[in-house]
Amino acid sequence: MANEANTNKAKTTRMAKLYIDDKKDPIELPIIDGTIGPAVIDVTKLYNESGLFTLDPGFMSTASCDSSITYIDGDEGILLHRGYKIEDLAAKSDYMEVCYLLFYGELPSKSEKEAFITKIKQHTMIHEQLQFLYRGFPRSAHPMAIMVGHYGNYR
Repeated sequence: MANEANTNKAKTTRMAKLYIDDKKDPIELPIIDGTIGPAVIDVTKLYNESGLFTLDPGFMSTASCDSSITYIDGDEGILLHRGYKIEDLAAKSDYMEVCYLLFYGELPSKSEKEAFITKIKQHTMIHEQLQFLYRGFPRSAHPMAIMVGHYGNYR
């Protein structure tokens, strides 16, 4: 059931033409069909060709990225990860199954899940000195502050 987004923009054959008053020729912008939801107009080259930006207050009709992992439609209340409804994942899958799904595009079999968990456990060792870093934060510290401190520890 895994969904893959259309990430191959070279196959796009439909074009939108944008006419600007003071420009002689229209700007041709590719139309890209999404796996789910409406098609989009790729405005990547708009600034280079026209010197203009787009304005979309509230991000109401703008796709922020091309993703094969997540689909969001806030108006309809839809959030999908690799084609699976978030409600179904929350009710029927555990954290490691969702991690596997995000990495590999499908939910794991029992043996795939066991191998994945073993692999993750082998790569999650942390340096013993980090205990001193964590002890420096009060129990009520905000997680973002702890993360920033942890990141700074590696610089």
